[in-house]
Amino acid sequence: MQTSILQARMNNPVMVVPGALQPLLDLAQAAREVGLPPRTADLVHLRAAQINGCSYCVDMHARDLKKAGEADERIFAVAAWREAPYFTEAERAALALTEAATRLSDRPDPVPDEVFEEAARHYDEPTLGALIIEIALINFWNRTTVAVKQVAG
Repeated sequence: MQTSILQARMNNPVMVVPGALQPLLDLAQAAREVGLPPRTADLVHLRAAQINGCSYCVDMHARDLKKAGEADERIFAVAAWREAPYFTEAERAALALTEAATRLSDRPDPVPDEVFEEAARHYDEPTLGALIIEIALINFWNRTTVAVKQVAG
């Protein structure tokens, strides 16, 4: 049976596999507790979701940013952050690390030293660790959500 683009194939696997959701929520909570700015995390989530083509997560994280008071210009420009003047150097470093760690198979050295070192220049080790966890988590969520064609909105 082929599903419609507007109908999910099934519920998200973390909702149907017993015990799967809580460890993910706990990991996200641990990452939030070390001081990574919440808006940086939301920008990272939006950018990875854009790269991965996850409409559900793009919709959710754009809404999260808007609800947190983020300016439309910044939300609209996340996909073109390199050419947009709206982001701090720390946010740019986080977005570059997000792109590198999301597109692992796109180049021989997936996360170049320069990208990692620039992020490390802006974030101490616990906060950088939280940033990497946030990137990994959003990629996890994108993959489960895209696999089941979870509908945005």
